[in-house]
Amino acid sequence: MNLRTKKRIVLLALCALACAAIFLVPELFSGGMTEEPYAAFYAQAESGGIESASIEEGRISYSKKNSDGRFYTDNPDSPTLREFLLLHGVQVSSRRGTAEIASLVMDVVFYLFFFGIIVVAFRKFISPNTFRVVRKTGKKFGDVVGLDGLKKDMAQVMEIMRSPAAYAAKGIRMPRGILLEGAPGNGKTLFAKALAGEAKVSFIPAKATDFESMFMAIGPMKVKLLFRKARRNAPCIVFIDEFDGIGTRRNYSGSAIETENTRIVTALLNELDGFEPSDGILVLAATNSVQSLDEALIRPGRFDARVTVPFPDEDARLHLVEMYSRGKQLDASCRAQMLAARWRGFSCAKIESVLNRASLLAAQDGRDTVLLADVQKAEEELSSAR
Repeated sequence: MNLRTKKRIVLLALCALACAAIFLVPELFSGGMTEEPYAAFYAQAESGGIESASIEEGRISYSKKNSDGRFYTDNPDSPTLREFLLLHGVQVSSRRGTAEIASLVMDVVFYLFFFGIIVVAFRKFISPNTFRVVRKTGKKFGDVVGLDGLKKDMAQVMEIMRSPAAYAAKGIRMPRGILLEGAPGNGKTLFAKALAGEAKVSFIPAKATDFESMFMAIGPMKVKLLFRKARRNAPCIVFIDEFDGIGTRRNYSGSAIETENTRIVTALLNELDGFEPSDGILVLAATNSVQSLDEALIRPGRFDARVTVPFPDEDARLHLVEMYSRGKQLDASCRAQMLAARWRGFSCAKIESVLNRASLLAAQDGRDTVLLADVQKAEEELSSAR
């Protein structure tokens, strides 16, 4: 806490104390007053000798027409007193009592606390920083093993992103969205980052859990926030991972979860239809379950291409084994060519996990060299953990 903040806190505290003193202890600021019996006050009011009176909690302060100074007497809390004074020409005012002021202060504090919690919650769940803009992903196609055909297909998309107007003059529009489907761990996220790096455009990553909230209607608002940020940072790539988590078929069963999901899908439909290809925004969505997605969401015109990210072929597996075994000592029985042939159907992530686990098993036995037995045991452990 800096000095300026401390000074502000002290100043606010002093102001609060001064206000409390003015309201709660008015006699400190009203000067000396003379006490009189209530009967004398009543008789003077009846005879027209009272000029003004202030009805307070527990007492009545008043001034006389032919006398200087202020006087006070007990307040009997009579329901007819105010009417009596007004009928006898007395200027009547009221001052809140300490209990009433304290109740009012507590009410104000409660409402400030309540609305403060709401503001904090909304700032947490719908913060402008919910979706960060990555200017440079630090990834290129050279970091992606395999997928040569997909890289070639994306080359022209990158050119359109860089010069959308030139291609629009030829009647060619950029795809609004591309759906990446395939088993988990095969590099869909890495490929999206590499595409943004190759195209030299901003990258806005999101995942299904970013749109979930305990509050209704927060999800659709986050969808609007995502695409509003994309428009401000165009040209850019919006990458939505775990797309099947928010784009599932709409179900009008009436439950709260299904209603929220329907609203999110509807918001996505509106946003995908709301921007033009010339805006320079490309939506990449990754999913492991295309069958569960809403048909209206993935139709042509919204997602113009559906690309399958396959398991790495043997050449790609060989490259992956060589890359992930750097710094590791593999036994002659664990040649890279043999492992690449052995791991047919393994994802990129699984190859890395097996090699890492095999190295840990070797270290547990006090060895620096990874044996085939370590690899086999690592495979068994990962298979049983599924």
